[in-house]
Order: sequence, then structure tokens, then C-alpha cells
Amino acid sequence: MKKHLYLTCIFFALYIHTNAQDTSSLQQAFSVADQLYKSYAEKNHFPGMVYGIVKDGKLVYTGASGLGNIGKQYPVNATTCFRIASMTKSFVSVAILQLRDAGKLKLDDPAYLYIPELKSQHYLTTDAPLITIRHLLTHAAGFPEDNPWGDRQLAVTDQEMLDMIKKGISFSNVPGVAYEYSNMGFAMLGYIIKKVTGMHYADYITQHILQPLGMKHTYFEYTNVPEARLAHGYRWLNDTWIEQPMLHDGAYGAMGGMITTMEDFAKYVAFQLQAWPARDGKEEGLLKRSSLREMQQPWNFNNLNSGFHYPGGSACPVVSAYGYGLRWSKDCKEHVFVGHTGGLPGFGSNWAIVPDYGIGVICFANLTYAPASAINAIVLDTLISLARLKPGPIPVSTIINQRKEELVKLLPEWKGVTSSDIFAVNFFMDYMIDSLKKEAGEVYAKAGRVLKVRPFIPENNLRGGFIMEGENANIEIRFTLTPEQPARIQEYHIRSLPK
Repeated sequence: MKKHLYLTCIFFALYIHTNAQDTSSLQQAFSVADQLYKSYAEKNHFPGMVYGIVKDGKLVYTGASGLGNIGKQYPVNATTCFRIASMTKSFVSVAILQLRDAGKLKLDDPAYLYIPELKSQHYLTTDAPLITIRHLLTHAAGFPEDNPWGDRQLAVTDQEMLDMIKKGISFSNVPGVAYEYSNMGFAMLGYIIKKVTGMHYADYITQHILQPLGMKHTYFEYTNVPEARLAHGYRWLNDTWIEQPMLHDGAYGAMGGMITTMEDFAKYVAFQLQAWPARDGKEEGLLKRSSLREMQQPWNFNNLNSGFHYPGGSACPVVSAYGYGLRWSKDCKEHVFVGHTGGLPGFGSNWAIVPDYGIGVICFANLTYAPASAINAIVLDTLISLARLKPGPIPVSTIINQRKEELVKLLPEWKGVTSSDIFAVNFFMDYMIDSLKKEAGEVYAKAGRVLKVRPFIPENNLRGGFIMEGENANIEIRFTLTPEQPARIQEYHIRSLPK
């Protein structure tokens, strides 16, 4: 166990060191990111915009353009406070998971246990399941998509929300069968936080999330923001910017009321990234790393965009889903993105991380429903390409290295393999000895003398492959181990590769 912990610590140090090297190569790409963001802001009539790049647990670059307050000509910068709308939702999800981990609620609890007004709802069908907390987290409660109606509800009181629920909810689906975006569902989660803790959701989030992360300039009520720092929201109409009214904090603020700065929000993005990679070691965050990874998983399928493409490239299909207050997507390049968009009258924002690469980008704008997610996707793809970033390495387990060394000693003759303890019980029922010998013999003959055995490249803890360099050709060997203890080889493939 001590050896395993030591190897894991070495791996994690290598992961951090590798990503630190990436940061220097990113420097050359920052000017390109600047051009992309500023050109996009001009094209889309953003009054003001702030953007940032997070790497190695910190804000490594930030830029800005335009004004936060047109009337008073206040320029925006990394300390300007923007309303980030639905990017608030993942903070509510963190709070719910904190309470789950503390044993104060269960994600599959019926929501009516905390909001009794839900108990008497008339669902679409008599066989509909009860709405659970998990349904609310993943937009699977059966509520109708409620943009833009929900965007105008920020200031309603808890009692007004409860009175509305008591009158009856109109359902678009039965719970648990479909994705449909619901601001009302997250307003309910905010109320559940209050019922469990006795604290208003904003006070709980401030005390248990914002303060531990050092987010000292993040608010829910806009009147608490220093006047010179508050970005005002605008709509572009008839070739001019029309200022939009700001709404006060209320029950629906849980779905989209947070106001923050780039400097503050970068700390939250770093917090989300620190869940990766899965590893040994002390839990030091305000939420278990496993719970952070849980909320970032694709729990409710959302969409397949077969026509998506990056600028200048061919189509790159993207599949997307919803986690717990977070969006998840995967593109044709096998890049996984996690984050969320925010949109309200006067504001548009987005943040996105690529966990395997340890990088994230953030964009705030003070234009109604500013399409910030599109430019962030372009910038992330550009940064990964220009800086030639690589995903963090997967650790090579002790057992898989052991099986590799044992297998190499047996090849190509396969002498005495039937009595070997390294193969699973299925192996010689699925692979015939004569065929194995013939196949390996031909591959080794084509390769000539073996000059070098390269390190194992894992796909996970029990599967992967490696290359042996030969005089005339290379040899690729791949295998998968069983779930037994100790794990044994259950599947094997060998082939010749050109040098």
C-alpha cells in the first residue's frame, strides 16, 4: 500500500510538472486568444467583455475590452462584477452535494420531503414517478423549459414561489424520461438548501463555498456591489445599446443571480479542475474530489450536434449531456468539456474546462444572452492546438507493468504458457496455442532483432499497450486484465507496425 501511494504521488507530481511546462507554451497563444475574443466582441456588439484562462490552479491570463457602464464610461477589467446568470447553478449543486456528503439529504429523496407543496401535484400520468432531488439537478423533473419566463423571476420571494407550486405545476413530461431546462427546478433546490440548513441559499453558499475559496467579491444582491465595479446590462437594438433593469435577489436567484469578477470566478474554475486526476492523498477542498467528479459526469443526455465544426475545419460532431448543474460534452477529437453558460436580460457568460488537459476558459459579457459559449469553444480548441497541449498522463499500475514484463519473456515461442499463472481461465479457450505461436512468430520475424521495449501506455488501470522497436519493423502488443486479485491477462493482441 505504501508503494502504491508512493507511485501515485510520483505520478501526480509528474502531472503537475507536465502541465506547468504547458503553461510556458501557452504564452505564445495568448495573443491569438486576445484577437479571437476582441474580434468576436466587436462582431457581436458586446458593450464590455472580460475573459480569462485558468491553468495549474490559477488565472494565468486575462483580458478585457469595452465598458461596464456606458453612461459613466467605466471600462471593464478582471475586477468588474458581472451577473453570470445560470453559471450560478453549479454552486447550488456543490451545496446540495455538501449536504448529501454530510448525510443531511439523499439525491434520490422525493423533493416533496423538503417542499411539501409538491406532494399534491397532478402529474401527466398516474404511473409518473415522484420528483427527486436528482431530477432537479439534471433537468429531468418534467418541468417545461422556462427561458425567458424564468429569467424575469429572480426577485420573487420564497412564499410567492411556494404559492405558485401549491396552485399546481404544468408538466411537459413525466419525471425521469427527458431533458428539459428548468430554472424553476434550481429555484426549488435553493429552497431545499434553506429547509435543510435553516440558512438562505445565498448565505449558505457564501459561507460554505465562496469564503473558503477566497471569492471575496462575489454577490447575489446587486445593490451590495460597489457602484464603480458593477457592470450594467444592455440589449443591442436598432443599432444602439439599451440598458436593462437589474433584478434584486430572491428565490430564483439560485438559478442565476450570482454576480462575480473574473479574479473570483477563476478560483472556482480551479476548484472544479482540482478534482482531476483521481488520486490518493488528503482531501483538502470544500467538497470531496469524487463528488466534484460526480457532478461533472453526463447524467442526462441532451443533444447530438452532428453538424458542429470548428472554424476552418470539417464537421466535428459533438454529443452533450447535463450533469449536476453542469453541462458535459465530447467532440470528435475525444475532448471532454465541462462547464456552463449563463444568459439573462443584459448579460451572457460561459466557462468551460477540459479536465484531461487541466485548462479552462471564462468569458463574461454585458449584452443580453451574449453567445459566450461559442467563442470559448473556439479559444479552447485553439489553445490546445497552438500550444500542443497533451492530456495528463494516466498512471501505469504495478500489476500491468508486471504482466507486461512477464508476457515479453514468453514471446514469441509461448513455451510453458499453459502452466503460467499470468493468464485468466478464459485465455486458452479464446486463443489457440498454435495460432498464438504462428502469429507471434510471423510478427517477430518481420521485426527482426528487438532493440528496445518502450514504456507501457495505459488506457486505464487494467488495459493498454506498448511498442517493441525492432530492426526492420515495430511490434505493438495490447492486453486487458481481469477484475480478479491479482489481475490476469484475459485479452491479447499483437501486430506489426512500420518503423
